[in-house]
Amino acid sequence: MSGGTYLGMPAFPEAARAATRDERLRGNLRHATHTIRDKRARAVAELPDWAELRAAGAAIKDRTLRHLDGYLERLEEAVTAAGGQVHWAADAAQANEIVTRLVLRTGEREVVKVKSMATQELGLNAALERAGVRAYETDLAELIVQLGDDLPSHILVPAIHRNRREIRDIFAERMGDWGRPAPEGLTDEPADLAEAARLHLRQKFLDAKVGISGANFMVAETGTMVVVESEGNGRMCLTLPETLISVVGIEKVVPTWRDLEVFLQLLPRSSTAERMNPYTSMWTGTSDGDGPSTFHLVLVDNGRTDTLADEVGRQALRCIRCSACLNVCPVYERAGGHAYGSAYPGPIGAILTPQLRGVDTALDASLPYASSLCGACYEVCPVAIDIPEVLVRLRERVVEGGEATVGGTRVRIRPARGHAAERAAMRAARWALDHPGALRAGQRVAGRMRRLQPRRLPGPGAAWSRTRDVPPLPPESFRSWWRRTRGESGEAGR
Repeated sequence: MSGGTYLGMPAFPEAARAATRDERLRGNLRHATHTIRDKRARAVAELPDWAELRAAGAAIKDRTLRHLDGYLERLEEAVTAAGGQVHWAADAAQANEIVTRLVLRTGEREVVKVKSMATQELGLNAALERAGVRAYETDLAELIVQLGDDLPSHILVPAIHRNRREIRDIFAERMGDWGRPAPEGLTDEPADLAEAARLHLRQKFLDAKVGISGANFMVAETGTMVVVESEGNGRMCLTLPETLISVVGIEKVVPTWRDLEVFLQLLPRSSTAERMNPYTSMWTGTSDGDGPSTFHLVLVDNGRTDTLADEVGRQALRCIRCSACLNVCPVYERAGGHAYGSAYPGPIGAILTPQLRGVDTALDASLPYASSLCGACYEVCPVAIDIPEVLVRLRERVVEGGEATVGGTRVRIRPARGHAAERAAMRAARWALDHPGALRAGQRVAGRMRRLQPRRLPGPGAAWSRTRDVPPLPPESFRSWWRRTRGESGEAGR
């Protein structure tokens, strides 16, 4: 098995309803997210120029996105000159076909993988499995997810929903199906679990002829790929195989090494709360006698240029996958990552997934509403993505429809189903606010009938009032109170 699948998952409210009833899941999430975010806050506080670094990161990303075509062409030229081969994939199907073909061409039927959000987004493991190729995850958390036939639920810590006892049980029951079994008498001590994973993976590293990775950054001026990690498994995958295939979203390019320096300060403190990543691997093409002899770079679009066409939504492409927004989000803390039905959970997933996939399905149309709009995500984002602003923009698209770019073509999308009552209410409110006399009359009627106010709203409002108290109607409107206490003329003018 290559793990679970996001296909056919329910809309966010339904999935979240089930997740919030799982007390063990909520306990795991609460402990992990609070620990990570507290450590991050201390790491960020050490830098007096954090605000300036954050602004610089956002500015670099925006400049790069404005000239993305030029930087990608420069990257392709540099990679090719260094001995690498560049492939362009318009969507997930094309990317999976390219990678599968490259692997099969080597004659191998097993590959080792570095943790990669892009390959999770594409469903690459399942595509390789259909072609008879087995992909072995080597990141510890991704290994836990794979052995448990599970799905990642966090960008940085994919197995955040599992506790130590669950991990021990997964290792004891499933490791033998994938290679070296877990040691007898395995405990749930972190050191023992890490040693079991190390022993299990070591032979995979030594035997592998093909490695697959993503990249945190790509430096256009030299064609250099950059992977940052904490365990060292990535370094093994990037150096030991004969063939290396890197699958990377086109937005990961940065123009120069000077630009990279900014992100190598922002990313570790925002993600793992470290001053620098324990392992920062960089490679440029191929070198005789050192590392893989064949290097392929697969550049993936898969909705990114469509996202780039939206002047508000494009800021989501600044994301450096630090996961800081997940760790402060009250919705994610209670619902977990699986409820988002995407490789990208949490606040960033709520704005990125609907732009990459569209809002045609009930799941994708529900994601912009998976937020309280509290703004905590924006405050911690190291590249200043205004997630609440994009969420509101996407909600407008869901309810009103309108123009959007799909597949590189400007089209008019229809409003999502289920929002007719909301649109009618907004039109009625607009009409009332444009007609003060009607508004005053409505307020007077509402004040006189307040004893008949229901505790729960009917129709479309039922879902809202199921978990909230309906605010009581005041005995009189503000206008009436002002007129009664201050008078009609002088005081009102003042």
